[in-house]
Amino acid sequence: MFTGIIQSVGKVSAIAPNASGDWKLTLAVGKLDMSDVALGDSIAVNGVCLTVVAMTGSSFVADVSNETLNVSAFKQLSVGSPVNLEKALRLADRLGGHMVSGHVDAVGNLASIMVDGASWRYAFTMPKAIAHYVAHKGSITINGVSLTVNEVSDSSFTVNLVPHTLQETNLGELRVGSVVNLEVDVIARYLERLLTGQSAKPQETKLTPTYLAEHGFWK
Repeated sequence: MFTGIIQSVGKVSAIAPNASGDWKLTLAVGKLDMSDVALGDSIAVNGVCLTVVAMTGSSFVADVSNETLNVSAFKQLSVGSPVNLEKALRLADRLGGHMVSGHVDAVGNLASIMVDGASWRYAFTMPKAIAHYVAHKGSITINGVSLTVNEVSDSSFTVNLVPHTLQETNLGELRVGSVVNLEVDVIARYLERLLTGQSAKPQETKLTPTYLAEHGFWK
């Protein structure tokens, strides 16, 4: 598990596709402290949980499966691309963001950027299939960064980014049209399954304001 609080912006050093289409990805870690990292540990890269298979004090190597390439924005990466890095959460750590699994739910696109006082308001599009998991003033993860949703519709949402977030993550590198990894709040997914008795197969959600009100969870 992760918190969505980025610890370093690293860079892609090498991408080595193999015969099956998977990648072996080498990442320079920047200021990330690798002294307590061991082989087999998890590090979130742009919000994707990857396993360390080789490492030095300043870099690590991870395998990226076809599944990850198909469901994330990793195909947009190239040598030199900046990536957000976060080591796995320890029980003694502060939970500064929210509970993040490192499992990408969908990819979105940056639709617009607008100055909003001393911060910037970013609007992102998202697939309608995940829209019901995104709530006004709820949490969402964008490229591994824990953020608060300001506004939400069936196909888009907005967040505010303060200067510190833009400086300490790769979100400041985004431009209109950029593709990003999205992870919804994991609690929303489990809540839906518990309240609706949802089968293991994905299906249309029953978790609506009316349903929640009828069961005492919505006023």
